[in-house]
Amino acid sequence: MSLIACLVFIFAGWQSEPDSSIVSPQDTLVLSQVEVHAAALRKYAFGQYVRTLDKGKLAHLSGYSLGEVLQQETGLFLRQYGPGMIASLSMRGTSAGHNALFWNGLPVNSPSLGQADYSIFPVGGFDAVNIHYGSSGALYGTDAIGGSVHLSSDLKFNTGNELKIGTLLGSFGRWHQQVSYRQGNEKLAFKTNLYRIYTANNFTYKDYASPGTPEKRQDHARVSQIGLVQNFAYRINTAQTLKANLWVNSNNRQIQPLLGSSTNDVQEDRSIRAIIDYTHSGENLTWTASTGISNDVMVFNSDRNETRLFLLGTSLDYAFSQKWQSLAGIRFSHIKGQLATYNRQEQRIELYQATNFRPSQNLGISMQLRQLIHDSEAVPFTPSLGVEWTFFESTEWNWQLISNLSRSFKIPTLNDRFWVPGGNPNLKPEKSLSKEIGLTAKANLSAFSIENRLTYFHMNVDDWILWLPHSTYWQAENVRNVVNQGLEYFFKGGFLQGENLWTIHVDYGLNSAVNQSGDVGNALSQGKQLPYVPKHKIRTQGNLQSGPYKFYIQNQWTGERYVTTDNQTQLAAYSLWDTGITYAFDWKSKLKGNLGFHTNNIFNVDYQVLRLRSMPGRNIQFNLNIVL
Repeated sequence: MSLIACLVFIFAGWQSEPDSSIVSPQDTLVLSQVEVHAAALRKYAFGQYVRTLDKGKLAHLSGYSLGEVLQQETGLFLRQYGPGMIASLSMRGTSAGHNALFWNGLPVNSPSLGQADYSIFPVGGFDAVNIHYGSSGALYGTDAIGGSVHLSSDLKFNTGNELKIGTLLGSFGRWHQQVSYRQGNEKLAFKTNLYRIYTANNFTYKDYASPGTPEKRQDHARVSQIGLVQNFAYRINTAQTLKANLWVNSNNRQIQPLLGSSTNDVQEDRSIRAIIDYTHSGENLTWTASTGISNDVMVFNSDRNETRLFLLGTSLDYAFSQKWQSLAGIRFSHIKGQLATYNRQEQRIELYQATNFRPSQNLGISMQLRQLIHDSEAVPFTPSLGVEWTFFESTEWNWQLISNLSRSFKIPTLNDRFWVPGGNPNLKPEKSLSKEIGLTAKANLSAFSIENRLTYFHMNVDDWILWLPHSTYWQAENVRNVVNQGLEYFFKGGFLQGENLWTIHVDYGLNSAVNQSGDVGNALSQGKQLPYVPKHKIRTQGNLQSGPYKFYIQNQWTGERYVTTDNQTQLAAYSLWDTGITYAFDWKSKLKGNLGFHTNNIFNVDYQVLRLRSMPGRNIQFNLNIVL
């Protein structure tokens, strides 16, 4: 599709503003307008799973980082270099750079590193998390090979005023504070959020790298973070809305040393992100125009690295009929990197189109197409096809078969191409072909409710980039072919017994990520599981809610992880138990909120997520949130 053709398609079909007044048949009751924002991540993702952690689920996680949220609420695996240290996400056995992260539609993966540090995105910066499992490059572009995570702000009109104050106190010098104020009337809505996070991380640990395995206290892992989030929305009229979001964040930390090491590295991360969206909603169409910027500065010891991304895009979501819906758009990105060893900039133009077709009420088909022009050259074309078929439905049961076939890609990072020495400007994009098929079953049986979802996936990732020894330095090369396949199982059950609600959640992941080609200089790596990809991981959580009280107990079991590519060294599996109780209070509708007490790692398990990276033992947390 040419650029001109795409622009013509976007602006075609512009319709006049609809009459928004909604009146009851008796002409006596006027209903207020309800806004529905169906993002492409769910609307055009037939055959794939999009999981939502909304404000209700995040309420008791105030003060947590995004990495801690995903660890607590999902069965996903995060590679953690220590508490408060770098945390990177692995989905379906892929690397950290194969998962895309967005904030209100703005891509925030580092253009230089190609990944995101999930430890420096606190809950105070967003209101909801949507997790898209599986390859989704046709919808979101580069990096979304294993999956994608979407952070969004929830800002509504006609909500009145609300002041919220929250604090969290915990073991090892953990102290978080947050203050937010929101206001919304018929035309204007805004929210201001300030947060401060501090953790001393002075926990004790066993130093397995020292003779006699002495017990020591961590004295170089302090983390401090402050930030401001400003959300703004203005309703121009019944059809037009303008939204703006700003996030300023500063994170300072002492880098926790390896066991047996006495390094004193420090790192500072500063970021400014802003996005402005204009939306025009007609009877059958929604036109959106967006512009945004993401500026990140990382200072490691004395080395300063800065990257900047400028985004400009527009899209048209149009419903031709009840059976046909289509989304088309164009996105321009300008990236500039000023790193310790190089200065580079580049441009990207992306054309994308998605179509939904529902030949019947129980069958949905979606197709997505995306073409990226990277510095005047076309990268791999990325199509995707998904199907959802509800083959059995009754008042009690709903059975659905899902399937998806998609192609994704990852542009080599700035560091991969231009770092001195070792950068390779001739690198090819990493490419993947992904297939998945699954079955979902939902039941509402009197006081019982059950939801099951089982998915088998198979993914082939080619031209995987590795840094390998080359004469006197290391160089980036396209050398690896990896086959990722496995199972994902999600279960949610509920039982209502009088005023007591019992629920159970189970997340299980089987991930086989096998190096098919082997690594240069290491023939033993061929046919072996990739390092730090656990084959098995299971999370189980039970909840009991009785009136204002909620009690939970949770277990996370993580299987063995290989440390080396030849699988000769491995880390032991570990099992962590957490528990907690929360109380929601409402005093004459004038003072509302919740308080909670949590105990993590109840049995004081000594474990490592990554080799020689110590993790804390048993610890407690107390949190209080007040709403005025």
